[in-house]
Amino acid sequence: MGLTITTLEFAELAGLAWFLNAASLPSADLADPGRLFFRFEADSLVGYGGLEGEGADRLLRSIVILADRRGHGLGRALVATLERQARDFGVRRLHLLTTTAAPFFRALGYADADRGAAPPAVAASREFTALCPASAAYLVKAL
Repeated sequence: MGLTITTLEFAELAGLAWFLNAASLPSADLADPGRLFFRFEADSLVGYGGLEGEGADRLLRSIVILADRRGHGLGRALVATLERQARDFGVRRLHLLTTTAAPFFRALGYADADRGAAPPAVAASREFTALCPASAAYLVKAL
């Protein structure tokens, strides 16, 4: 299943925020520096996802599949495409926090990790410090 990936422009962040809010996912920091978000299409809009940070350790952010496109393997394809993009940027490990999708990410090779052991730049992110509750699962995958 081929997905087209397009980098979002600043003006398109409002659309991403709408879908994130509808899915009860954080959107307060989308315009902050150090974030890169993408639109994914397969004939039409499938969803969004992003990367946050610099260097070898980055956060996988804001993965959302449109409600009417769920259940067809598009989430797996979207994450695989984002992982390839991250590797192209020199990322060695992706980190994420989730309150609802841990089983999905575990099935894709992400492993539970100790939140206290997160690299300093990841641990200092707004995602870690304010946007996601302490009860969120912290998962890591080596690329």
